Amino acid sequence: MAPRCDLIGLITDDLSASLAFYRRLGLDIPDTAPDTPHVEALLPGGLRLAWDSVATITSFQPDWTPPRGGQRISLAFLCDNPAEVDSLYAELTAAGHPGATPPWDAVWGQRYATVLDPDGNHIDLFAPLG
Repeated sequence: MAPRCDLIGLITDDLSASLAFYRRLGLDIPDTAPDTPHVEALLPGGLRLAWDSVATITSFQPDWTPPRGGQRISLAFLCDNPAEVDSLYAELTAAGHPGATPPWDAVWGQRYATVLDPDGNHIDLFAPLG
């Protein structure tokens, strides 16, 4: 059997803020206690998305250093239509999440926008134009 991608892991400085952000994007993330060290959500198709806090990792691996610098991950969320891209971008930026690229009509036929999650990861929102 060949290896298969099963989990995408995000390392976060603020687990609660990160979970709240991704819940706003519609992910079904289990409710957790404030001191929960690791959280996973099952995505459609069986892939898992997981969160670990920097504090948790360093408690188990004291010499570990979190990755820094530049964009290292990007997640893209398909919206139902171009209007949803615009409204979700507006909702997230109004909630204080920085907008990296306001909604625009991309040459490849999609309405596209990018916001930053609480750790600065680029989160793309997109929908077919026609």
